[in-house]
Amino acid sequence: MESSLTYLALGPPGRQRLRVVMVLLTMAIYGVFAILQHVEVRLGFIDAWSSAWLTAYYLGGSLLFYGLVRSGGSVHLSPQEPSLTFWQTLHGVLAMVGAYAITGPARGAVLAILVLVLAYGMFSLSVRQAALLAGVALVALCSVMLWKSQTDPARYPPWVEAVHLAFGVIVLSGVSALSVRMGVLRQRLRQQKQELEASLEQIRLLATQDELTGLLNRRHMTALLRAEQVRQQRTGHAMTLVLIDLDLFKRINDEHGHQAGDTVLRTFAQAVTPQLRGADVLARWGGEEFLLMLPETGAPQARQCVERMRASLAHVSFDTVATGLRLTFSAGLAVCQPGESIEAVIELADQALYRAKQAGRNCTVGA
Repeated sequence: MESSLTYLALGPPGRQRLRVVMVLLTMAIYGVFAILQHVEVRLGFIDAWSSAWLTAYYLGGSLLFYGLVRSGGSVHLSPQEPSLTFWQTLHGVLAMVGAYAITGPARGAVLAILVLVLAYGMFSLSVRQAALLAGVALVALCSVMLWKSQTDPARYPPWVEAVHLAFGVIVLSGVSALSVRMGVLRQRLRQQKQELEASLEQIRLLATQDELTGLLNRRHMTALLRAEQVRQQRTGHAMTLVLIDLDLFKRINDEHGHQAGDTVLRTFAQAVTPQLRGADVLARWGGEEFLLMLPETGAPQARQCVERMRASLAHVSFDTVATGLRLTFSAGLAVCQPGESIEAVIELADQALYRAKQAGRNCTVGA
């Protein structure tokens, strides 16, 4: 079990803690750099006052980033990138350019550290951000080299700065190109992930929904019936199953074509679905046949629901299919008590549906 001090410093486990750990690691590197810088002061390479200001800048900045990430403030400042990688890298670039300006004879080593700073954000920065940081680093470094070669030529000879600049351009260009390449790969991976998620969602829909009507398909409805049957064992409530068949649908297909039949099926689903309660489930059972599950509902309430559906359908125009066409349906309902076989109850509803058709269609018959 972790100590309270560890929890206080790092926060709760998870991605947020990983961000905090990365910031603390950066702070540790800055700490080591500060020690080396102090050694250079003792050796006379760096002015003590300049070193103090620069140390305060990069250690204070890293402490600020730690506070933002640990408190969660970075999430509000940058929801897309709460690690603040771009800003941390920019802070590091400016710190290393400042170090180059004051380090004197040992300044060549700072160029290597500058490359390390740019590589820090290689796996997190976008293509635009990586290119921008590389450009800022190059312009800032070039400006400092030009400034120091003019104001302090004894410690920063122009020809040495020219060589450093040449190496700097080569290295920074290479790091920039690599960062941009990594950014392109990340964008491609992100796009592929989005496409994969969309494909998985489409597969999920195909596995549960009828593609034509948007209603549940028979397979998923069967699973829901099983689940409701288990729930019945706990609640003791009955449910009603209703088999619905569109009247004279075959004639519509024969006279107007299957495309017209598809339009009728879609329109029927759109017309009757709003009449259902939140717990009611309507599925396409096969062809022009639909199964309606009404949990915790007796036969009288089920009839009322079916009649609401019938009344709603009566107001729907199918003139786009055939002028004056009206659609009706026949329904057979059966009550399923806890412990009863789902298959047996559906069979009873099917028999009731048959009697409804024999009675002249456009009516509801109970089992």
